[in-house]
Amino acid sequence: MRVLIVGSLGGQLHTATKIAIDRGARVAQVDTVAQATAHLRAGRGADLLMVDASLDIQALIAANAAERITVPVVACGVNIRPEAAAAAIRAGAKEFIPLPPDAELIAAVLEAVADDERPMIARDPAMKQVIELADRIAASDASVLITGESGSGKEVMARYVHSRSKRASKPFVSVNCAAIPENLLESELFGHEKGAFTGAVARRVGKFEEADGGTLLLDEISEMDARLQAKLLRALQEREIDRVGGAQPVKVNIRVLATSNRDLNKAVADGTFREDLLFRLNVVNLALPPLRDRPADILAMAEHFAKKYATANGIGDRPISDAARGALTARPWPGNVRELENTMHRAVLLASGTEIGPEAIRMPDGSLFSGGPAGSVANRAAQAADEVQRTMVGRTVADVEQDLILETLDHCLGNRTHAANILGISIRTLRNKLKLYMEQGITVPAPGDTRAGAA
Repeated sequence: MRVLIVGSLGGQLHTATKIAIDRGARVAQVDTVAQATAHLRAGRGADLLMVDASLDIQALIAANAAERITVPVVACGVNIRPEAAAAAIRAGAKEFIPLPPDAELIAAVLEAVADDERPMIARDPAMKQVIELADRIAASDASVLITGESGSGKEVMARYVHSRSKRASKPFVSVNCAAIPENLLESELFGHEKGAFTGAVARRVGKFEEADGGTLLLDEISEMDARLQAKLLRALQEREIDRVGGAQPVKVNIRVLATSNRDLNKAVADGTFREDLLFRLNVVNLALPPLRDRPADILAMAEHFAKKYATANGIGDRPISDAARGALTARPWPGNVRELENTMHRAVLLASGTEIGPEAIRMPDGSLFSGGPAGSVANRAAQAADEVQRTMVGRTVADVEQDLILETLDHCLGNRTHAANILGISIRTLRNKLKLYMEQGITVPAPGDTRAGAA
């Protein structure tokens, strides 16, 4: 995880830098927005910009956009009024962090941006077979295609392969091909020369050159446009790339990993993916089984996530009860590891006793989480536990959801990113809920505040 700090952060630069480094980030710092764009343009790279709220955030984002640079921005500031924080969000910042910085808030922001800190947990024989294959091929320079359902851990596997390769000390650069618009992706991957298009005021180094000597992960490769597929194929074959508007090819020394949650053989048959590119990428295929097919991993991961979020929220460790374990293992987990992590995050917050019971295993909307068929032992146990939650009787799901959202936001001192992460919902969903509450006249904590402080 690479963090670029822009500005002095109101004198909190040293503290914020230390927290980010302690959380595993590689940190660089520049003073001005112009220097930030120049840093990114030169290919020194960043996964997140932490920008002093006193700087012109809108100008920074506009300058990056003009040169087709896509890096999320988080605003930071000391004694910033709520309206100034809101202005930073309107300018394009993804979130606002009040300073002096809180270690857990910064950790939540870093975690929301990257999956670097997610360990490889494998107890099930089906997953152990995949890891054994990954270990055998990690030291080579062979291209690897990592396939599996959404949320099954494909990027975690990619980082695992990189960490065991001879390139482990070099950069690991990830590009989400599905998240970047087609007209920006070419420049993001290959870079561009000065004057290549309106706004290209200087040469920009792309991700291929940024990853030189290391590993480039092309996440969700199936979403790449056919024209870019042809350019990518040439880059893989010749080990050189052409910047947009460039006259001379540029040699690159990288290993390429790719992921897909789609059947690429079917995409080839449908004419949406090049067969020769599939052959070039699929030297080795690491096919990740869905979580429902690796039951021994479910409880191991559930325990890991329960400890992780108990620590993150200052809550003592709570073991998972037998009834809750039954509910967890009976669940088909359509969202795979991502869904399990969010579920355990909620469970840690909702558990009312000394252990996590089935009543704490709930869906994002607050409804009871039933793991298996209606007649299963786990489901009956979960239903029985739910019936004893007398405080819920007579209340609507919307009421319970509203209380959970606002109490979580109070706990996070109004930090939307941290709250959304805890609740297991997207930041967009959270903001839509909060907008609705404010329209109804309900007090919503501002960034850096609680409802008590707002009142």
